[in-house]
Amino acid sequence: MAERAGAALTRPVDAPGDGDLLPQVRIRHWGRVVAGLAVLAVLGLLFQAISRGDIDYASIPALLTQDVILEGLVDTIVLAVIAQAGAIVIGTVVALMRTSANPVLRWVSWAYIWVFRGLPVLLQILLWYNIALVFPTFTIPIPFTDAYLLDQPANVIMTGFLAALLGLGLNESAYMAEIVRAGLTSVDRGQTEAAKSIGMSPAKVLSRVVLPQAMRVIIPPTGNDFINMLKGTSIASVIGFTELIHAANALSSRSLAVMETLLAVAVWYMVVVSVANVGQYYLERHYNASIRPTGTRGSVWAKVGGSLRTPPFMRGSR
Repeated sequence: MAERAGAALTRPVDAPGDGDLLPQVRIRHWGRVVAGLAVLAVLGLLFQAISRGDIDYASIPALLTQDVILEGLVDTIVLAVIAQAGAIVIGTVVALMRTSANPVLRWVSWAYIWVFRGLPVLLQILLWYNIALVFPTFTIPIPFTDAYLLDQPANVIMTGFLAALLGLGLNESAYMAEIVRAGLTSVDRGQTEAAKSIGMSPAKVLSRVVLPQAMRVIIPPTGNDFINMLKGTSIASVIGFTELIHAANALSSRSLAVMETLLAVAVWYMVVVSVANVGQYYLERHYNASIRPTGTRGSVWAKVGGSLRTPPFMRGSR
């Protein structure tokens, strides 16, 4: 008792007791405050400078619904969707050739990727658009007859849309081939061997085992490439194809409202890209929904309750 009384007497008056909590002191993040104020100041100066420009902002909503702008919007979306779809199909085939055991297929697919990934997109579009200098006519004869399935001048067949489609689609297919190949190789090889061991055909192994798991790796870069495709269609304006940029140039040459027309086109690009972002998000969520902790799904043999069960893709395949 004497020791406790002595300790109580020697304790400072302001010192907390054994059961008292220390006072909470909020940390001051002065660096964050200064950085935030600096960014806001720069944005304010930027908006002030833009507001003083010779731009009629009130006319932009009317420009959004101009016929030539809407036509360019539709052509942009159609060209991007068809080119990306074709690139996915061709890229998947080339990726399968790259992973084939046949050395000829591997070398041909490597050369395909090397050529179309190495040449600029604009150069490829121009080469296709001027293909008539190499092949004046496109002819497909019917065997054992004098008739022709196709016999047309190249200038008639190779329109601006077709040249842009081939240039954008084939260039993108080279990148898609590498994306799909990365997705295929990300699947554990033991799963394909286990699927083959129970009698599944190579096509069924690819469709039911490999691709569903590879899609989690393929979807994110494919979505990014599609967004780039939507914006990359603007390159087709150099050959006179009426996409958004070409439509804006045609409209501004008549109205002389250059900045207003370009800002209207920028709004449409942001709308289309935002919709594509939403679609990519839901696709990723769909394929990521099958992810579970290790040992429940995604492995060939999942251990449940101390016993082994057959994974879903193997059920009913015998």
